[in-house]
Amino acid sequence: MKRDDVFNTHTLRSSDFEFNKEVAEVFDDMLLRSVPFYREQQHMLKEIGKKFWIPGTKVYDLGCSTATTLINLCHELDKSARLIGYDNSLPMREQAQIKINDSGFADRIEIRYADLNAPLSEMSLEDASVVTMCWTLQFVRPLQRDNLIKWIYQGLVDGGVLIVTEKILTNNSHMNRFFIDFYYEFKKRNGYSEHEILRKREALENVLVPYRIDENLEMFRRYGFDIVETFFQWYNFAGFLCVKKSS
Repeated sequence: MKRDDVFNTHTLRSSDFEFNKEVAEVFDDMLLRSVPFYREQQHMLKEIGKKFWIPGTKVYDLGCSTATTLINLCHELDKSARLIGYDNSLPMREQAQIKINDSGFADRIEIRYADLNAPLSEMSLEDASVVTMCWTLQFVRPLQRDNLIKWIYQGLVDGGVLIVTEKILTNNSHMNRFFIDFYYEFKKRNGYSEHEILRKREALENVLVPYRIDENLEMFRRYGFDIVETFFQWYNFAGFLCVKKSS
């Protein structure tokens, strides 16, 4: 696994964050060192996915990056399961395909292009019992998020689930500052310098827009999800489990 040193630069200001070739090549290390309890959250995704997957239905990962979640789920599900990953970054899709080929799951996992900020009519999501979005919704433009959640709900079978892991805001600005400070300390413990943390924060400023927990919960419920719960929280990171009512 190649080490992430993307933001170990000395330019005056970082450009906006992009999922380009440089990022794709180190993305697995970036997630491990930047997402609190990343491995445990992946384990939880496997457990929930296995619990709710319905034989004969599909699994989708929106914003699949290098396919870690898809490969992990593939290990847990029956060989008849078909998994589809969408991502708008060509370098990410290329890295994903390499990992899928190495895992031996090329006959079960398919990677497709999709831009979640574009018209959703260009994408297919049907007969799904499990849909995951791992640190992806925060990169979707706020004006498009409601349409995206509605579209996902419509593509899920009865009893299907949407699993979202996301960066969040708090209801209190002072507490939000505390949580961010704790998060930066976490990144320092994982080997990032203050300089790298600052560069990445600047790069993400215009492209990552988190919601509060209550805003996310209300959005999921607004489009029909019968059960909406948080299954994980660490300061300014959370996981949401949204279940479509069974008929």
